[in-house]
Amino acid sequence: MMKKKTKSGFVGIKVTKEQAELLAQLQKSLDLPTKTDVLLEALNSLAQAHPFSSGLPSQISLNSNASSGRFAPEVELAQLAAEAKRLNTAIQETRSRAKEVTKRVAQELYKTDEIIDKYKGDKSQLIQVMLQLQKENNWLSEDALSWVSQKLGVPLREIYHVATFYKAFSLTPRGRHEITVCLGTACQVRGAPRLLDRVSEIVKLKPGETSRNLRFTLSTVNCLGCCALGPVMMIDGKYYSKPTNKEIEQITAACE
Repeated sequence: MMKKKTKSGFVGIKVTKEQAELLAQLQKSLDLPTKTDVLLEALNSLAQAHPFSSGLPSQISLNSNASSGRFAPEVELAQLAAEAKRLNTAIQETRSRAKEVTKRVAQELYKTDEIIDKYKGDKSQLIQVMLQLQKENNWLSEDALSWVSQKLGVPLREIYHVATFYKAFSLTPRGRHEITVCLGTACQVRGAPRLLDRVSEIVKLKPGETSRNLRFTLSTVNCLGCCALGPVMMIDGKYYSKPTNKEIEQITAACE
């Protein structure tokens, strides 16, 4: 049975005897002028903590006699705890990524050393070293090229000049399997644009893009040297003439 509420004499509401005693204790412990100030302070803190408060002014004053923030410590502690948890999660994720990157770089430099040793550290074999690196990693990373520069004693700017001069090299990550669609004139008139659209839809890549898992890179060329077979696409050096959607799906699925 609900306890009978009695008139409290403040802010026009009624409270139980127990509630009135609690308000009196809070008023005394918080050193507030009236019990009304206790309720207003509670309302102020509740407004600050509630999600809808994002649309309110940063400073809310419900009563000029009430000192703001007497209930704020609990709210602030909860916010700090949530922020600390978020930061801890971010730190753990950063550490995990750092370990992965460190491991990848170490493996890459180890392979780079093997390739350099294969050519006996001969700087005249720079292009062969770079071609081997390109074949091994599907691209030339800054770390690998810097390592080659140090080991062979070749200025890094000279290495980048070679890397940008020859189209065989890529300075951005490329997929393990490269899909190339010919857009030459002979293939164009035989439906190469439609073939490109179908390939792009199946592998979910636009020309020039590489999948996030580095599985595929989709590119276009002006000629693959087999005009009579057009439209043609090539995957990993193998030619496919007039492939259907099902054939494209089977071919790409067979990669790995």
